Amino acid sequence: MIKGKDAPKSEQRHESTYNAGYSKIILNTYLLILLLMSFIGNIIWVVFGGFVLFLEYLLAGLVLCLTIIGIPFGLQVFKLASLALWPFGRMAVQADGSSLGCLNLIMNLIWIIFGGLVICIEHVVLGLLFCVTIIGIPFGLQHFKLASVALLPFGRTIVSA
Repeated sequence: MIKGKDAPKSEQRHESTYNAGYSKIILNTYLLILLLMSFIGNIIWVVFGGFVLFLEYLLAGLVLCLTIIGIPFGLQVFKLASLALWPFGRMAVQADGSSLGCLNLIMNLIWIIFGGLVICIEHVVLGLLFCVTIIGIPFGLQHFKLASVALLPFGRTIVSA
């Protein structure tokens, strides 16, 4: 069997189809492994503290939503709660088409003054503590992700990675 440019056209087509099918299998296998690793990471996260963190954020969000002024801040805490429950395979991005740029800036400043900075520092410290060991690095990175959302939650949304 002749390979490369010297091969007949029918064999070249067969070889390129084979390579395309092979690369799809590799890509699908890679995506399946990523999903499985995210799932396992999330299960370990939930068992070893993620669920408690979720409940704390959920309770804080409910308390904030008791007042009309606190509702926007409570909704941001619910965003943190959802990310704290299942962080692997998800990320925070800027919301598309947000015409509330100035309002988001003002709300983020109020958020930072009244507790967002403290929450951010707590997650950074936890992230550094987890990153001391090799096994803890993935969990430390999730705390850094939570810290970025805790610092500036307005104008961001949580999406699957």
